[in-house]
Amino acid sequence: MKLGLKAFYTHFFVLVLFIITALAYFNPVLQGKVIEQSDIRQYTGMAKEQNNFRKKTAEEPYWTNSAFGGMPTYQLGAYYPHDYVKKLDRLIRFLPRPADYLFIYFLGFYILLCCLKVDYRLAALGALAFGFSTYLIIILGVGHNAKAHALAYMPMLLGGIVLTFRGKYLWGFVLSALAMALEVGANHYQMTYYFMLLVLILGIVYLVYAVRENKLKNFFTSVGLLIVAVVLGIAANATSLMATKEYADWSTRGKSQLTINPDGSTKSDTKGLSKDYITQYSYGVVESLNIFVPRLFGGSNGENLGENSKTYDFLIDQGISRSQALDFSRSLPLYWGNQPGTAGPAYIGAIVFFLFILGLILVRGRAKWWLLGGVIMSLILSWGKNFNLLTDFMIDYFPLYNKFRAVSSIQVILELCAPILAILALKVLVDSSVKSSKKIKALKISFFTVLGTGIALLLLKSIFSFESFSDGTLKQYYGDEILSLIQLDRKAVYTNDLFRTLIFVALSAGVIWLFLKEKLKENVLVLVLGVLIVVDLVGVDRRYVNKDNFVSKRKMTQPFPETPSVKQILQDESVYRVYDPQEGLNGASTSFYHKSIGGYHAAKPGAIQDLFDFYIYKGKIEILNMLNVKYVIQRDEEGRSAPSMNPNANGNAWFVNRLVEVKSADEEIRALDSLDVKNEAVVNTARFTNINRFNFHTDSLAIVSLTDYKPNHLTYRASNPNAGVLIFSEMYYENGWNAYIDGQLKDHFKVNYALRALRVSGGDHTIEFKFEPEVVKKGSQITLASSIVLGLIVLIGLGFSLKSTPKKEDDE
Repeated sequence: MKLGLKAFYTHFFVLVLFIITALAYFNPVLQGKVIEQSDIRQYTGMAKEQNNFRKKTAEEPYWTNSAFGGMPTYQLGAYYPHDYVKKLDRLIRFLPRPADYLFIYFLGFYILLCCLKVDYRLAALGALAFGFSTYLIIILGVGHNAKAHALAYMPMLLGGIVLTFRGKYLWGFVLSALAMALEVGANHYQMTYYFMLLVLILGIVYLVYAVRENKLKNFFTSVGLLIVAVVLGIAANATSLMATKEYADWSTRGKSQLTINPDGSTKSDTKGLSKDYITQYSYGVVESLNIFVPRLFGGSNGENLGENSKTYDFLIDQGISRSQALDFSRSLPLYWGNQPGTAGPAYIGAIVFFLFILGLILVRGRAKWWLLGGVIMSLILSWGKNFNLLTDFMIDYFPLYNKFRAVSSIQVILELCAPILAILALKVLVDSSVKSSKKIKALKISFFTVLGTGIALLLLKSIFSFESFSDGTLKQYYGDEILSLIQLDRKAVYTNDLFRTLIFVALSAGVIWLFLKEKLKENVLVLVLGVLIVVDLVGVDRRYVNKDNFVSKRKMTQPFPETPSVKQILQDESVYRVYDPQEGLNGASTSFYHKSIGGYHAAKPGAIQDLFDFYIYKGKIEILNMLNVKYVIQRDEEGRSAPSMNPNANGNAWFVNRLVEVKSADEEIRALDSLDVKNEAVVNTARFTNINRFNFHTDSLAIVSLTDYKPNHLTYRASNPNAGVLIFSEMYYENGWNAYIDGQLKDHFKVNYALRALRVSGGDHTIEFKFEPEVVKKGSQITLASSIVLGLIVLIGLGFSLKSTPKKEDDE
């Protein structure tokens, strides 16, 4: 990266360009509007209790009862002490959302290309090509903010790694450590994990070159520095990582307690996610070509064709009003690929794809090989169940691969690598030391390769059925005729987008040809290609994320309407839970207003998932009783909701007469089928070995009541003449909840597969449950120490740079 005042001004004006571009694309933010993101609506519901508590008390609860019967807030935006990485991140993301994410897409990729010694003009062009890659825009539209966040910092981290391997040890180390801290702080470990697979390939390629060039010392020096940088970056996020690990073990991502399925059969996958779940979203092999032709497989589940569809014309011919026909054709289910559904294609751009092919021919050296390796790896792994040979191996044997679902999303590595090689191809094209004849030959080969691919796809059109998994349902709702017209629309967009792609490729090839024939200047080449790339990508992006996605701020802060049912339930000021069978375990609208046993999260508490699968979905009311579900939302045939009060809900806590002893988790959950949950509790004595020593008796006059409620601090008043066992309708989470009787810390244990229980001596007592997560205390100390070290290293680096004189850089 060039240093000096001139370089400073150059980079400054490039950053200004990025800011203006990000704000221009998401210009409704300038009017005070916010983007309506479906996942963020759900998050708002899940985090409502946490956010209200924080606002009211200025404290962090780390626990919420709004979802899944109770869970830690570690994955719901919890704030941790000494989280300076988050402060730095907020400083970088100073633009209104989602322009902030688009800006760091640009910024990170620009830094990466500068680290690869690409001229600032091409680096800026590459940043736009990467930032406007359709998948990166679509995830902002649906609210995958954490994923976008992690993807945005990947190029910056990659830049630090490349810089270190190039022998720029100090700044390579500093950039790697800072970017790693920001990457981990983005809190989307699946994306970071996939990125590390790319780094593994990069490392292997650099090792091969180090052996060939007898530079093993340099290689291992770089690796050593990068390991320290990664450790520092991780340690700066210690609290978040440690808390996430702890929660993951308790969630559906951890090892299952059970070895049986709800039907009694043997459970095949007990270590986390099942293969079916992991590979549910797998790209079709041919479908992957939508990186080149956006709607090759229909685009999304709801394509807006407006008046330009056969379905619209048919509806008009049938006498349907124009507004109704237009409304229907605004959301046509055109997607017919291998996945259950999609919000849009992972289109990297016709010109970027063409330049990538050109790069395979023109670019020499290690960069091409690790980029190509990354593309191939991500492409094959994204096929998931459609390429079981590799996918099964990775799930069964590769560390942590089975912790993540939706394998199709590993294509983000391709979307990162392809634009890099595309820009490196342009770098060679404008390099006067490379022979013109070589460039022209490469241009011809790549153009005819892409053209041939396009023609082949055109010829192969007749072999595709254009049928979707959802066509059975569409036929049921709309009949054969509408379905056949939707399929005709699928064929039409296939052809139209294919020609669109070829036109952009022909235009870009023509511009490059004129440049190579010295008919155009270099600046004109960069400018025209930049315009073509942006027009191509933004044209597709706007199909999926545009001004229609923006709404007033109030609508996003109040994402779920307050229905008469909600108002009626809220009149009850006691502490209870609500269950909406229609929402089930997957939805946060109930969580927004009430304490709910449902919720919306990819990593659900394992125990509540099991209770749903074994009993709640089957309508077993006793399970709802022990979870203190006082209201069930019912709906009539017209969809109107009304709360139904459950008079048999057990309340917040109750004494039982008997403990039923079992020896395993399987026996524990089975016992719930016939358990009298008001008078009995089932306990696994293989885990809680001292429980069978209890002598207790519940007097008829025994009472217990919740006297004070905070999500992280529950206070009860209990009275029982004899020693007794109290059951609480709260989720058992052993790493954080502490029980106190009259201020004295006491052991508590798990009963009924998911709940807390406590032995209480005779008499009147004050009982408290406090959430005091040790992981936050320990993690904060590590975070503070590593942040201080990281800050000192950055200051030393700055001081060293100010005193040193820039030296001429070597290639690679």
